[in-house]
Amino acid sequence: MEWGDLARQVISLGAPMLGTALGGPLGGIAGEILAKTIGAASSTPASVQAALPAVDPNKLAEAEAQWAEMIRAEAETQRAAITETQATIRAELASEDALQRWWRPAYALELTVECGALWAVLMHEFWTGDIQTINALVNATALLATYWGFRFGVLGVYISGRTREKVSAVTGQDAPGMIEKLVKTVLAKEGVKKK
Repeated sequence: MEWGDLARQVISLGAPMLGTALGGPLGGIAGEILAKTIGAASSTPASVQAALPAVDPNKLAEAEAQWAEMIRAEAETQRAAITETQATIRAELASEDALQRWWRPAYALELTVECGALWAVLMHEFWTGDIQTINALVNATALLATYWGFRFGVLGVYISGRTREKVSAVTGQDAPGMIEKLVKTVLAKEGVKKK
């Protein structure tokens, strides 16, 4: 038995956020909170399922409140991190330091030149028939794939970061990540439920 198997039952007993969490990636954490709060014999899905029919609705509401508080605390942590990131982005955008503003475009340009240079060497060696150099390049394929994978990965992070900087400059807020969207959705549901 898995925690997700209890989701529908917990939702029907009046704990929709906790029940939904049981069916998701944080199901184990939600299950431990539920087991501890309702006084299940152990923190296992089977033990909780056995205890659920006789559980006091107030205990289930308490577990739901504990889960909501944990999500709220995570949201506050994320909000603080995002605020700090926005402050850093704004400071970098306002910076007059040429290195601060140009290192990433220079990196992208250098990587483009590097790719072109390797391609030119490879084509030259094919044209001249220099088998020794071609064999050396073929033998270095794993090394080059790892090296270029890392370099292009850094470039991808740069592109993503630059997009977020531009969005931040225009809107005054950082573009929300996946976790921030999840936290906002959960908090919005909690706000609707309280009203």
